Amino acid sequence: MALTSSNTLWPSRVLIRKVKEKVVSMVVESSQSEDVRVVVSPYRICPLGAHIDHQGGSVSAMAISQGVLLGFVSSGNLKIRLLSGQFAGEVLFSIDNVPPRKFSDDSKNKNAESYEEGAWGNYARGAVLALQKRGYNLTQGIVGFLEGSKGFEGCGVSSSAAVGVAFLLALEHANGLVISPEENIELDWLIENGYLGLCNGVLDQSAILLSKRNCLTAIHCSSRKHELVYPPWYDRTEEHYKILLAFSGLQHALSSKPGYNLRVAECQEAARILLRSLNCVLYPNYLPALFEVLMQSFEIIVRQGLLHGDLAKRAKHFFTESARVCAGIDAWSSGNLEAFGKLMSQSGLSSIHNYECGCEPLVQLREILVQAPGVFGARFSGAGFRGCCVALVAAAHAEEAAEYVQESYKKAQPDLAKQLNNATAVFICDSADRAHVR
Repeated sequence: MALTSSNTLWPSRVLIRKVKEKVVSMVVESSQSEDVRVVVSPYRICPLGAHIDHQGGSVSAMAISQGVLLGFVSSGNLKIRLLSGQFAGEVLFSIDNVPPRKFSDDSKNKNAESYEEGAWGNYARGAVLALQKRGYNLTQGIVGFLEGSKGFEGCGVSSSAAVGVAFLLALEHANGLVISPEENIELDWLIENGYLGLCNGVLDQSAILLSKRNCLTAIHCSSRKHELVYPPWYDRTEEHYKILLAFSGLQHALSSKPGYNLRVAECQEAARILLRSLNCVLYPNYLPALFEVLMQSFEIIVRQGLLHGDLAKRAKHFFTESARVCAGIDAWSSGNLEAFGKLMSQSGLSSIHNYECGCEPLVQLREILVQAPGVFGARFSGAGFRGCCVALVAAAHAEEAAEYVQESYKKAQPDLAKQLNNATAVFICDSADRAHVR
């Protein structure tokens, strides 16, 4: 059976060379592949901390050994020209002529244009505007070729944030700008919330820009602070775990209550009710968040009947997931993968019952993963409205578990399984280092 395994660290030399040669072919003037720089921008998983970053919660994350490569050279002028190995069309624009009317610091920007899926060039435009809005002078465009790991688009591993980060790092390098990972987190947040009209937090870009291989990245979203959690076996050569990504074949949301932004709004409304119940003064246009409320206060208010129904479920997920993140940090630092995995599975159940995302195929896929040989725990990856599930598995059982999952899912969802590539239906990968320029 063909199963994809990341036995060598991504990206390979062959892949780097391919991307560089593509850029060389795009440049009119004579150029050597040695002149081409490559941004390595990994995808990410969130083992614990599902759906709570936009409410200021603490989350955990890891970069993984798959992602986006952006080969580039300075264009020598203000023009940006881009091609992609995955997306159709050429992107061509000038950095002095990107419409600013679409850009806003307000994450609830009502004027944000609703872009069609696949309009990947908007991430480059957003990167230009984010840098300019923060006062950076851009005098150099880029000629670039974007190549992402095949089969990962829209599957809950933050391919969109990886693309945004890649364009930021390329533009900064081309213009001689030295910008910290922390500031790039804010810049990518501006791309997605201000230019693209999303309502997300900082989990994705933080994981991509801060992670270190074999470490758990703990991100405290309300304070924008982070820490790397080292396991006791961090500097040893033996492998203790692998990451399994199992794909469902879903390309569109099938949840009975779909919509990432809808869930964000529900969490904000729950926070508003809780804060008002605590006699807090809420000023006009203030966006409340659940991190401002203590769990004990939430429990008292629910018992009083002041918060109920769907809003109570969303808040319950936030508070219980926050507790799981804290316990998970302790488990990872002590090297207790069994305890960490149980927390992941509990997180998955809360996503289903309290946050109410997912659908029958994803729920079945998660259950199959939990039952697979050597798996410590599993949950949805990303928002959970489509895509894939992620599991932590003992390294010695990774291949066996992957085969079990693939065969079991074929029986549970034969039609969806037919849409999957047998070679990548279940992907075995490692944790990885943060985004950087080579």
